[in-house]
Amino acid sequence: MRKRKGKAKHRAEPTEKKECFADQNLTEDFTRHLFFEPVTKGNWDKFVDLFGEKGACGNCWCMYYRAKKTDFVKGKIKNGNRDAMKKIVWSGRPVGLLAIYGHKAIAWLALAPREDFLKLESSRVHKRIDQNPVWAIPCTFIHKDYRRHGVSVALLKGAIEYAKSVGIKILEAYPVIPTQKKWPDSFLWVGIQKSFARAGFEIVDTTSRSRPMMRYYVDKRVKKSAKRDS
Repeated sequence: MRKRKGKAKHRAEPTEKKECFADQNLTEDFTRHLFFEPVTKGNWDKFVDLFGEKGACGNCWCMYYRAKKTDFVKGKIKNGNRDAMKKIVWSGRPVGLLAIYGHKAIAWLALAPREDFLKLESSRVHKRIDQNPVWAIPCTFIHKDYRRHGVSVALLKGAIEYAKSVGIKILEAYPVIPTQKKWPDSFLWVGIQKSFARAGFEIVDTTSRSRPMMRYYVDKRVKKSAKRDS
């Protein structure tokens, strides 16, 4: 894993940068050329380019879990949610990771302390199962040209490496278990359970059978302690 000066970046495997073209033939091997970096002022434009005019989906700009319902709905017009996200980034608080291929962001993963996501903290389904500090992954977004090429698993593994580098002890997510073979991509923004499982996450709560709580214990000592306390 190679680190670049000025930002915490993580490669799936060190390699020379290559320009990214959406129309090239891709295989799962191309994920070896990805590196991962947190969203900052310095790469904000890459984040905006990835989310595009629709703000990923419905002008969300990944504010659904972060904002109060009324503020989120208002923010769907006149770039309100985009500006709200920009304000968080400019404050220096963590919001998530970008997957970079060549010089272009092709995927995103929300990643921040769980308490930063208001809807999670008030959720009746995904209540905290203990008092351990966790960083939550409530949503992901992959550019349509790069879906179904293994990016989601690579992105999650990138998040794990990033967590190790900054001292995060637990990653937590709430992916869906699809009930049919083909679902519209817009319904899978929380991620798919099997992708998290392939990255090493495990189910820790099944209050919701269709959207279990999953965790990756970066610090295995915390996992052992949680088992003793349960």
